Amino acid sequence: MTPELSLVVPVFNEEETIDLFVATVTPLLEAIDPRWEILFINDGSRDRTLDLIRAAHGREPRVRGVDFSRNYGKEVALSAGLDHAAGRAVVPIDVDLQDPPELIAAMVVKWREGYDVVLAQRTDRSSDGWLKRATAGLFYQLIGRMSRVRIPANVGDFRLIDQSVVAALRSYPERERFMKGIFASVGFRTTSVPYSRPERVAGTTKFRPAALINLALEGIVSFSTAPLKIWTYIGFLAAIAALVYGGVVVVRTLVFGIDVPGYASLLSIMLFINGLVLIGLGVQGEYIARIFAEVKGRPLYIVREWIGGEPPTA
Repeated sequence: MTPELSLVVPVFNEEETIDLFVATVTPLLEAIDPRWEILFINDGSRDRTLDLIRAAHGREPRVRGVDFSRNYGKEVALSAGLDHAAGRAVVPIDVDLQDPPELIAAMVVKWREGYDVVLAQRTDRSSDGWLKRATAGLFYQLIGRMSRVRIPANVGDFRLIDQSVVAALRSYPERERFMKGIFASVGFRTTSVPYSRPERVAGTTKFRPAALINLALEGIVSFSTAPLKIWTYIGFLAAIAALVYGGVVVVRTLVFGIDVPGYASLLSIMLFINGLVLIGLGVQGEYIARIFAEVKGRPLYIVREWIGGEPPTA
């Protein structure tokens, strides 16, 4: 039987939350439609996460799992879930219950009204620290100005996606993935439902500041060429400044005679220009590194074990 609704749940070392998540979500899904599935993507967990997914499948066959051969990261795990979700509508959701599953019913109502994508938009992020809120706001402003793809602010991976949209997402071949941008780039008829983000019910977040910075960098590089283009303008400004300074030196020499140039000022200018050159090379390197990753054509992920059988949509 084709599920009406598939929940895609990437997990990494989440032994404290698996059973609680299944117990919380199951009655909510039953109230919506008995044709449902929960698809866990085990992203190389090193604790008892995989054993708990197997046990949950033994109790409820509609709970399935995909076990990666190693840790690939949440963006890839989410992509794998979309590849193998069989439902007519798919809902990516975090296992920590910060994405309130009670909202799924309202999302399904919007979907049945004819919308292809229903976003869950955060209206209150007080459960996040002030630094995370500030940096998230800065990122959304930055990506909004730099990218031609409009990425909705305060919208995570939690959303409902029609199977037609999922089919479009499966056609995206890139290996360096920023899923929020990919979700936004496909378009389709979209609406949103607001919610307030609660605290985690158990466990700790697996995202560290460095990982969040890398994710933000991935989003900017994947969906904007502005970091490359801006160095053209910086080069022009540096050239104009050099010409102006050269003119000042010539005029000063003609009027006041030849003086001894200052070593400190010369060294400062050289270090500044060299710093700009190195930053420009670094920006180019970010893009070249992604080209290198794409042309190798390696598999996006490798599945070690299917829990509940490989679906026909794979």
